[in-house]
Amino acid sequence: MRIAIVDDDPLVRIGLRAILASEPGWEVVAEAGDGDTAVAIAAADPAPDLLLMDVRMPGTDGIEATRRITAGGTTVRVLVLTTFEVDEYVYRALRAGASGFVLKRTPPARLIEAARVVGTGESLLFPASTRGIIERFATPSGAGLPEVSERERDVLRLLARGLSNAEIATELFLSVQTVKSHVATLLAKLGVRDRTQAVVAAYESGFVTPGQ
Repeated sequence: MRIAIVDDDPLVRIGLRAILASEPGWEVVAEAGDGDTAVAIAAADPAPDLLLMDVRMPGTDGIEATRRITAGGTTVRVLVLTTFEVDEYVYRALRAGASGFVLKRTPPARLIEAARVVGTGESLLFPASTRGIIERFATPSGAGLPEVSERERDVLRLLARGLSNAEIATELFLSVQTVKSHVATLLAKLGVRDRTQAVVAAYESGFVTPGQ
């Protein structure tokens, strides 16, 4: 996995590089201290697979950089770095296209696991903190969902609870492959890039409500 680290604190970048580069098969291919450079790194050929992005930086912050990166149809996944767990900035970054977030004080083993999950194309929805951020800051628009089937609605409800494909399959008595197919169709109908944005859409549409 090719990784880029974006943080305006050089010491943070050094620490992250030491942790991530220790994993077999992982390579830190670029570093940056601002959002504009992060956008350029994501547009490079070859692009990194994963970009660890600080939320708060001078100039172009991590939220705007994430929005610009994910708007271009790139395959680069963004994992947000933050100091504060319950933070509207984090929600805005998730809404902009980030696939999850980790605290800067996260133990190395958990950071590596989060990087592995997001870098391989999954969304970091399983920690309760990620779902909690979406529940707290999502504002229902009343627009409702686009045309989705009843089965797709069932899948979306379980996605919003943070269930994996295997757990959804067990809950709905379906095969994992069938669930994967439903998830892919849902993402296309909702016009989002991954499960995290699908859950944001579910809350913002009012389809799912906090505590449901």
